[in-house]
Amino acid sequence: MQLLVVAMLLTYIITLYFKRNPLKHSKAFMWRRFLSWFPLGMTYAFMYMARYNLDTLATQEVITKAQKAQISSAGFLVYAAALFVTGPFVDRIGGKKGMIMAALGAAIFNVLMGWVLYLNMHGTSLNLVLLLTIFYSLNMFFQSFGAISTIKVKSFWFHVRERGTFGAIFGTLISLGVYFAFDWSEAIARAANVKSLTERTAFGDALHWAFGLENSTVSAYWLIFFIPAALLIVWALIDLVLIKDTPDEAGFGKFETHDASADQKSMTADGWYNTLKSVFTNKVLLMIGVIEFTSGILRDGVMKWYRLFVKDTGMGVENIMTNWGLWAAVTGILGSFLAGWASDRFFQSRRAPVAGIAQASMVGALILMIFGIYSGGALLVGIGALIMMMSVIAVHSIMSGTATADFGGRKGAATATGVADGFSKLGSSFQEIMLGLIIVGKDMWVWWPSFLLPFCVLGLWFAVKLWTEIPEATRKYIKEVEKFDLAVNKNAKR
Repeated sequence: MQLLVVAMLLTYIITLYFKRNPLKHSKAFMWRRFLSWFPLGMTYAFMYMARYNLDTLATQEVITKAQKAQISSAGFLVYAAALFVTGPFVDRIGGKKGMIMAALGAAIFNVLMGWVLYLNMHGTSLNLVLLLTIFYSLNMFFQSFGAISTIKVKSFWFHVRERGTFGAIFGTLISLGVYFAFDWSEAIARAANVKSLTERTAFGDALHWAFGLENSTVSAYWLIFFIPAALLIVWALIDLVLIKDTPDEAGFGKFETHDASADQKSMTADGWYNTLKSVFTNKVLLMIGVIEFTSGILRDGVMKWYRLFVKDTGMGVENIMTNWGLWAAVTGILGSFLAGWASDRFFQSRRAPVAGIAQASMVGALILMIFGIYSGGALLVGIGALIMMMSVIAVHSIMSGTATADFGGRKGAATATGVADGFSKLGSSFQEIMLGLIIVGKDMWVWWPSFLLPFCVLGLWFAVKLWTEIPEATRKYIKEVEKFDLAVNKNAKR
């Protein structure tokens, strides 16, 4: 059933992409662009599976909540720091090479994490947490190439007036990645658990046959790392064949996107220092960075902790808990599509208004969760968590996936996205450390949404500050289009 829902979502995304063509591109252009962004996006989605598989290891109690928080916080900190280097680097080498490096690097270090876990579970004496921290951090270094490479390619292929739709697509791919990361990883863990032989599915039978686990007395949890690594290698090969960085490379000539690169003050990729300087002197991009810092806290503060909350307190909704990845995907897709559509439809491609609306909805959701925990209302907590997932993916997709490319321009898209995503991962690392310290017992869970609430208000404040901001080149383009439409209407009346 889950696979059917995912297939329907992918079909809808692809259909929407081909139907949404405001600039009247040729069919050849639309198909060639699809062959560049779709494999790129699917690779990025499966990178989530190779990133959040660590959380599945914690739910199987192979590592504790505190150990999971320690490993994750170190990894996200490395991810955040790396982006200040990998952003300018991808601006120089292009998104295609960046994504292939991301996929292969993440695959290698997932294999090493799986191998360390295999040795540990077969009695080899080693410091599992230390080794997982090192390899997970190196995995996250290569993971840092993923989002910026996706946005780099997008910045050349999508006009600024089309990017709301792409922001929705980007959010959808993130949401599918969450589904792969949680539900697929959980399915692998269940199939690999030797204690659940009586409940095994056809997938579990196939897994045991493929890896010779029929007579094993040790649960094969290392497959949580090996399988995503294999999938990433396959997608890296597909990317190598299909992706083109720009329309020029695909034979369509130069395509003007009317983002910040069309302005004389646009960023250049002449040097890492100059590129980074141009970002850190751009007040708009810095405010986007602050919003992304809060989104990192809010997204991973809910996505990575809800299942542990249910496991600790028993306050779970069975359907939400069992299908957490699918629910996160569906709500995230809804949020990102609403954000992208509303941005282009009602706000002239301004991104902050929809981010502000999403932040306001998160304030209400967190208050609902606090009330639910106090009153013992499991359904209230579950609904609040789903609203959080819908809204925070909307913020992340429209700000990190779209606004950064608008204000960074084609030449500096990866650097601008890298800085914003770096702030997001700093937020992710921060919440791992803080929640790991705060939630030390079952009676401490009320501090979970209470800790998140101030950051939601902070994000809302900065979204309001950015409400009217738009790149100057985009503003000029919109005025030209409005003048043209006015002239056409006058001629029609005559």
